Amino acid sequence: MDDPPAWIAEFTVTPRQFAAHLDAVVASGRTPVTISAVAAHLAGRGPLPPRPVLLTFDDGFADLAGPTAEALAERGLPATAYLTTGALAPGGRCLLPPAPMMALRRAAELERHGMEVGSHTVTHAQLDTLPARDLAYELRVSKAVLEDVLGHPVRHLAYPHGYNSPRVRAMAARAGYETATAVRHALSSDRDERYRIARLIVRRGHTVADVEGWLTGCGARVAPYRDGPRTVAWRWYRRARAAVRGPVFAG
Repeated sequence: MDDPPAWIAEFTVTPRQFAAHLDAVVASGRTPVTISAVAAHLAGRGPLPPRPVLLTFDDGFADLAGPTAEALAERGLPATAYLTTGALAPGGRCLLPPAPMMALRRAAELERHGMEVGSHTVTHAQLDTLPARDLAYELRVSKAVLEDVLGHPVRHLAYPHGYNSPRVRAMAARAGYETATAVRHALSSDRDERYRIARLIVRRGHTVADVEGWLTGCGARVAPYRDGPRTVAWRWYRRARAAVRGPVFAG
């Protein structure tokens, strides 16, 4: 968007910037894959193509099923979309602030454009702060809703804002997900964890040169690595806050 809502502006790019980023991916010579291909590789079921790259899109903003999907398809770039089901259905319960969102019924259109669809929970809560019952609801209901709309299993999850913990990762596996992506703002690797796959966040201030650097394997650390003390402390603080205030938007 050229003029996004203030709360999400940091995590948006203009249409012109987006086109330049996609052109950089094409020019890099990397082979775009979906999350299923990464999952198969990490599980030892098959190799990835040389120099793979995974493009992911979270939430389900209104542009996703329109100009974003079209821009990807025009360049022959497959991708993965993680949808927040509560934000896409009329009257759905969600913690995302107001923004233009796509309709849930359009999820099948994403697949026709070459995008794989995964879950991004129901409400976009900070999963690592939820009690077990609420966490199970977020994981299982979003999966079931998407499977009902698409008519096939949904095996992949993205944690809202990347927030996860050992308990969250274990429950994601029990809920039937084959992978889960975090954030970590890091490059993934052959040794990455299936339930904490690292991703890079594209922020509004990132340039084409930044994207080109990532595509060469530079400019970010490489996962996996252990959580640092600040990450652990921040998790405990958020848990305490959620115990007082209730579920909190992950963003």
